Amino acid sequence: MDYSRYKNLKVERDGAILRITIDRAEKRNALDHATQLELGRIFYDVANDAEARAVVLTGAGDKFSVGGDLPKMQTKIDDPTLYFDGIPNAKHIVNGILDCPKPIIARINGDCVGLGCTIAVMCDFTVAVDDAKIGDPHVKAGLVAGDGGSVIWPQLVGFARARRYLLTGDLLSGAEAAQIGLVTSAVPAADLDAEVDKWANRMATGATISIVGTKMTINSVLKQIASTSMDVGMAYEGLANVSADHQEAVTAFVEKRKPVFTGK
Repeated sequence: MDYSRYKNLKVERDGAILRITIDRAEKRNALDHATQLELGRIFYDVANDAEARAVVLTGAGDKFSVGGDLPKMQTKIDDPTLYFDGIPNAKHIVNGILDCPKPIIARINGDCVGLGCTIAVMCDFTVAVDDAKIGDPHVKAGLVAGDGGSVIWPQLVGFARARRYLLTGDLLSGAEAAQIGLVTSAVPAADLDAEVDKWANRMATGATISIVGTKMTINSVLKQIASTSMDVGMAYEGLANVSADHQEAVTAFVEKRKPVFTGK
């Protein structure tokens, strides 16, 4: 499998383990349109990669991903068609992860927010540094958590906790995320690679047919939920994209002040 066409994702082989890095450290691995397109394709390539038996997904530098690029959201406010053109991206990413038969371990090496968080917690194993900031603050940006957070959070932490965090946009530490079951485990930064490699090696040397079949059985339920709720969530997010509160959030971010929401 040739991964040279990917520009914002770095792909490296480590025996039967494929290591994928979101390679935009200078932008805190923000998921711009081009990066989302690549993430929407790569897991389908991985599915057909006969050499790979396990995957590690991480971010370059000291962040996993801060999610969307808030200042650039102004362009989608000014031209809403850009938002709707991008709707398939989130669905392709989520479906690609859920459809990929290879076990995926998210190496959460730092802040993991918004769509970045959704991508990480959709993976099969999630290992975070204990002081990482993790969460889905869509509502703090005047947006709807429609790109997959509302799909996966209730399944991992239950509806009560999902509501508590998705409706407030509050962030958790990696340690807190592990305590409530949002991630598999949280460790000090010095222990991150050893913990990730433990799971990656176990998956890469395990009974592949059994592991794949079990993963796909588990994910069949998540795929049903995603297929029924993501279109609704993305439509609501499209409405929020042109709201006064979203414009206020973007303006406040640029002006380095706290937003004042009016509910409109």
